[in-house]
Amino acid sequence: MVEKVIATEAALELIEFLKKKHGPLMFHQSGGCCDNSAANCFLPGELTIGAGDEYLGDIGGCPFYMSKSQYEYWKHTQLIIDVIDCYGGGTFSLEGPEGKSFHTRSRLFTDEEWATLHAV
Repeated sequence: MVEKVIATEAALELIEFLKKKHGPLMFHQSGGCCDNSAANCFLPGELTIGAGDEYLGDIGGCPFYMSKSQYEYWKHTQLIIDVIDCYGGGTFSLEGPEGKSFHTRSRLFTDEEWATLHAV
């Protein structure tokens, strides 16, 4: 199965830490306003998910969404959620106080992966 979003081991470890601290979590890929297009981590209900959002899959057992309009630009890529050190805050995401930030990388799907995604 081709996954639209995956997480590095560092991201999975941070997700587990945050789940133990806060409980269930969800992610939404930022549109890039104030937080540099980061994958933002929220408590369920802190951000309303609606018809304008695309569900991409789960990372660390947590649902991951992106706005449908933004997804149109990213749909040919696999999102890879990683972690970087982030001192000084500036994030809306739950990991900010931990001195960390989720960071989104991406790679183009191969032709075979693209065909598999569209066959579903």
